[in-house]
Amino acid sequence: MERLGFWGLLMGSVEKSSDSRKLVTCSKNRDEESSSSSSASPLKRSLSRNTSPSRQIVVKTKPRGLEEETVASFGKQVVAADVPMEESIWAMLPEDLLNEILARLPPFMIFRIRSVCKKWNLILQDNSFLKFHSNVSSHGPCLLTFWKNSPQVPQCSVFSLPLKTWYKVPFTFLPSWAFWLVGSSGGLVCFSGLDGLTFRTLVCNPLMQSWRVLPNMHYNQQRQLIMVVDRSEKSFKVIATSDIYGDKSLPTEVYDSKTDKWSLHQIMPAVNLCSSKMAYCDSRLYLETLSPLGLMMYRLDTGQWEHIPAKFPRSLLDGYLVAGTQKRLFLVGRIGLYSTLQSMRIWELDHTKVSWMEISRMPPKYFRALLRLSAERFECFGQDNLICFTSWNQGKGLLYNVDKKIWSWISGCALQSCNSQVCFYEPRFDASVH
Repeated sequence: MERLGFWGLLMGSVEKSSDSRKLVTCSKNRDEESSSSSSASPLKRSLSRNTSPSRQIVVKTKPRGLEEETVASFGKQVVAADVPMEESIWAMLPEDLLNEILARLPPFMIFRIRSVCKKWNLILQDNSFLKFHSNVSSHGPCLLTFWKNSPQVPQCSVFSLPLKTWYKVPFTFLPSWAFWLVGSSGGLVCFSGLDGLTFRTLVCNPLMQSWRVLPNMHYNQQRQLIMVVDRSEKSFKVIATSDIYGDKSLPTEVYDSKTDKWSLHQIMPAVNLCSSKMAYCDSRLYLETLSPLGLMMYRLDTGQWEHIPAKFPRSLLDGYLVAGTQKRLFLVGRIGLYSTLQSMRIWELDHTKVSWMEISRMPPKYFRALLRLSAERFECFGQDNLICFTSWNQGKGLLYNVDKKIWSWISGCALQSCNSQVCFYEPRFDASVH
């Protein structure tokens, strides 16, 4: 009978009983169970022998950040009564232990935690808590979508890939500018926009609801921007290249949070850019160019531009540069002249041969579901060898893991608006805007 109770649990056919003397039985008869038990693994048999019907154990576990509850029971099922939390005991919880607990909660519970009490709200901004959180493993990659409802109310949602859940993040703390998303790095998010007629750039931490406006550039015009965070130095930089309308006569400017200043560097050589999309990889900034054909590379350490004559694959319709880890640079785009012959492919730059090497192709079933029309617009961006594809017309998101060579739909990814801007985002409490 002991084996019967445990086997019934494994088969998922455990039934609750109000009679405390009634044992849990499975839906299969004794003969079927006896033959199954004889072929069971030694581990299962040993667990069965150690289980006593008179002993009851209820184990409840709740995965980090998930709502579902897994209940494992041995023997009779008994619902345990709620244990009252004595205020006199829990109020004396050591602060370092409380910091350890809060630092391991899903980061998007921050907005609920803050409303518990003033003490917890202060703890989340304390340096000791930030130190604990910096030593905790990262929550994992997320997708941040930003858009504006009428009349110009900023909205933000974050999709946690580990938890497969959308979280609404309040963004009313930002000023009421006409701004747009630049990108994210190291837990910080960068925006640029117009405050009246003045071009502004701001950096914020959505979790901490903290933000700051960067000083004006020397040439304060709408520029192509990209932000990079150096976690070891606890600083960030913003690189401004050409004018947003393609003016190449402006010098490159770099903002350093350590000095809180913009510095002037070399003007980008006169080139015909394919697009304004940029990728930052191994302290180098890359842009696609049509004339001369290849890439323009900006070295952050020297402040100089260089041309890389890496020819693009034939029949490339649209290309996106994506930065990977360990100096890897990817090119993603569609190949083909007609809709029936198109395919999505991924190449990696061979720095030695200065050429693009194909590493993967999107399976046809995913390609047809993502882009049903040949001229349909899609977005592509990446982080840590993850490449994300989004299609606003289809409202879908597709993820490719370069290391594991796995294609998968982003579960539950319902893109918020056709005007949304999307980027990868790493939630960090300790990411400072100062």
